[in-house]
Formats: sequence, C-alpha cells, structure tokens
Amino acid sequence: MQVMAFAAQKGGSGKTTLAANIAVEAERRGDGPVALIDTDRQGSLADWCRQRSSETPLFVQASMARLAEHIEKLREEGIKLLIIDTPPAITSTIGHAINVADIVVIPSRPSPHDLRAAGRTVDIAERLDKPLVFVINGAHPRARITTEAAISLSEHGPLASVVVHQRTDFAASMIDGRAVMEISGRSRSPEEIAGLWKYLKNRMKRNQRRVAAQRGPKAAEPKRAAHAG
Repeated sequence: MQVMAFAAQKGGSGKTTLAANIAVEAERRGDGPVALIDTDRQGSLADWCRQRSSETPLFVQASMARLAEHIEKLREEGIKLLIIDTPPAITSTIGHAINVADIVVIPSRPSPHDLRAAGRTVDIAERLDKPLVFVINGAHPRARITTEAAISLSEHGPLASVVVHQRTDFAASMIDGRAVMEISGRSRSPEEIAGLWKYLKNRMKRNQRRVAAQRGPKAAEPKRAAHAG
C-alpha cells in the first residue's frame, strides 16, 4: 500500500478538492481499493464523502493518536492507496501525516502568498526525508504568473507536469460528493486529473524502486529458518 499525503500551509490551495478527485480517478483506473483519511478539523473531505452516493473510495474515520494502527489495518485489508488530507496550517498533525507518507503532494495556487507558504511544508518533508511533488492548482490559462510559479516551485523540488486550472466544476463537485469526471460537460478538468494521477502514480513507482535499491537485494531475501545442530 502506498500512502499519499496532501499538505499545504496556506488555506485555499485546493488540496482537499485534489485529494478527492485523485482518489476517484485512481479507483476508475483500477488502482484501488483507495481509502481516504481526513485529519483536518474542518472536515471538508469527510463532508464530501458523506455526500457521495458511491461506496468508493472508502472513507476511514481515524484519530491521529492511532494513525499508524489504522494504516496497518488498511494494509492488511488490501487497500492499495491511502490518501491523507491535512489541515491548512503547520501543526503536529501535518508532521504526523507526512511522517507516515510515501509521497507528499503540495498543491499551490500561482500566487506569491501561496508560493511563500509552500516553503514550510517543504521543510517538514525534507526534515523527515520524504519525497515531495508540487502541483500548480487553480491556474488561469495563459497567465504569466503560472509560468513564474512553475519556475519558482521547480527550484525546490519536483513539479507535476500537469497544471490544474481554475474551473467551476471543481467547486461543484465538492458540493454533492462527486468528482469532475462524474459531472457531464465539456470541461477539460477530467483530462487534467487523469494526467495528474498518471504522473503521481509514476512518481510513486519511481520512489518505490529507489527505496528498494537503497535497501539492497538482501532486504528482499526471505529469512532462513534456523536449524538445531
């Protein structure tokens, strides 16, 4: 099971909306079962799950004190991807969520305030030696600041090749528990979410290979039972 944490210090980055849509897209692509944990006291992701008519992705009510225990149980139950949504502030909760994550997704709107706020989240991820990836979210087409944001973020870590643009269907999807690909229309939002999930999936696979290489071949060998002489 892979654990993906969505984290951003500044509110309004769109991390909850991205977390929900990525969870649905992963299920649609056959990369589930997917589970969601909401560690934000505002409970926006939990509210979205309650409004949702589909039973997937699975929502798990989890306490931070027992987060590791919940994760182990989900792993045993066959969950393939766990997505954790975090509060929009630098708290111990974010630290705990990042610590158990295999990858940290940091959404950022292309604004100076968002870009500055991303730095503290990066500091936590780097201190805990966790792979991270930036996602430009809520962008406006052909806006110069989007290009400037991409340059700024890429100086601090990997940047997703897919930019998610500001559209009303993202807000609409959060009202009634749907994802953008479940809303009829000609929007390009589903295409962007599909591309973002493909990128994140490949990034996680790359991280897995790196971890396996660091552990070496002996880590993969089963332990031999001791025999009495």
